[in-house]
Amino acid sequence: MQEFVKQFQTCQRAKIERVKTPGLLQPLPIPDQAWDIISLDFVEGLPTSDNYNALLVVIDKFTKYGHFIPIKHPFTALQIAQVFMNHVYKLHGLPKIIISDRDRVFTSAIWQQLFKLTDTKLMMSSSYHPQTDGETERLNQCVEAFLRCTIHSCPRQWSKWILVAEF
Repeated sequence: MQEFVKQFQTCQRAKIERVKTPGLLQPLPIPDQAWDIISLDFVEGLPTSDNYNALLVVIDKFTKYGHFIPIKHPFTALQIAQVFMNHVYKLHGLPKIIISDRDRVFTSAIWQQLFKLTDTKLMMSSSYHPQTDGETERLNQCVEAFLRCTIHSCPRQWSKWILVAEF
């Protein structure tokens, strides 16, 4: 079986490198209900597809459900806030806590004001730091593997297939 997997091209393309990460676990709060605590992250560097070249990944910490929203880079805090309202808020409302790395979009004045007005807490993690938010990074890896396996022959079609990954 190991020899088969080593020679199977789709498996080799989608394989994720596993490296033991140093550091102590920094546990996050446990949510009481769905969509109370979410995490946000970006997947960038995708080929242009229907004018999109990145993804906004939104994950519910309670149900582990994720939304994968195609976006165009470069983007502003205001644009991401609008995308968030159109794709997440309309379905689930505003969470009590949003976890994100220290991306300039989430530390901007617009988001800070939104959080103050709605009594939402922003919890910052470190980029690529699984001790605080490995769940988000792991789901990003799964989405990337899904895209590599399903659209490897036509990578510019990923925006049409990303909804299947969400399902």
